[in-house]
Amino acid sequence: MARVGLTAERLTLAGAELADEVGFEHVTVSELARRFDVKVASLYSHVRNSHDLKTRIALFALEELADRAADAVAGRAGKDALAAFADAYRDYARQHPGRYDAARFRLDPQTAAAGAGVRHARMTRAILRGYDLDEPDQTHAIRMLGSVFHGYVSLEAAGGFSHTAVDPQVSWDWIIDSLDTLLRTLTTR
Repeated sequence: MARVGLTAERLTLAGAELADEVGFEHVTVSELARRFDVKVASLYSHVRNSHDLKTRIALFALEELADRAADAVAGRAGKDALAAFADAYRDYARQHPGRYDAARFRLDPQTAAAGAGVRHARMTRAILRGYDLDEPDQTHAIRMLGSVFHGYVSLEAAGGFSHTAVDPQVSWDWIIDSLDTLLRTLTTR
């Protein structure tokens, strides 16, 4: 019998919070059971195993991040939309480092297709419509933006920019300006 108050949704949220505290790679069903002061077996009526728990956290994080990004870009176009989209990712990674890592968890194709990752791709394509890119340039641009945003956020989180006097925000703004310039240049090719 399931313990009163425990649900898959509650465990997913608690797992996401745990990921932010200890790192996504350290989230397990047994660690979550300790948080709820229950036996591990009592959680298995809600989640199958640690992989299932991590998948749920990943889907939760993707949805949460998609909502934030959508709110950020609403009513914006061009460089303003690009900057708002990028800032939403960076802010989310800073506020929820474990959840941000969870959003990068490899999902099987069927689960990924049903998750919010599709919304992320649609939003990126919508932003790129302002740059009038044809295929395959649009796909290349999506991959470039994802790589730049994720790379910067990951290096910043690891303290990679703490060794110079240049403010990371100044570099971030410079990168967004440079991406905008590049994307506008690609339009005229």
